[in-house]
Amino acid sequence: MKIRSAFKLATKQSRNLPTEYFILANVRFEGQVVGYLAGRPIRETVTDDSGLRYRFVGVAARNAGGGPDVQSLRQGEWIVQPGLVYASIDDAPANRAA
Repeated sequence: MKIRSAFKLATKQSRNLPTEYFILANVRFEGQVVGYLAGRPIRETVTDDSGLRYRFVGVAARNAGGGPDVQSLRQGEWIVQPGLVYASIDDAPANRAA
């Protein structure tokens, strides 16, 4: 007699990654306006609290649930609300006035 399991193993496991891990918060928008999303301007660069700079590279893809698809981000890319994608320009903080 062959015993069959009631559980079916998935061939591909999906990762449930919290979106918060991929969002840049408290950024300063800088540079020229390169477009608009939902009536708000998109700036060419942003700087985070550490002084690291990022450049605009596009709008975040959406997953099946309607949230940002963080798995589609490339290395060095981050989400800035309301769904913009910025990529790291360099690893050194921007010069700040004393």
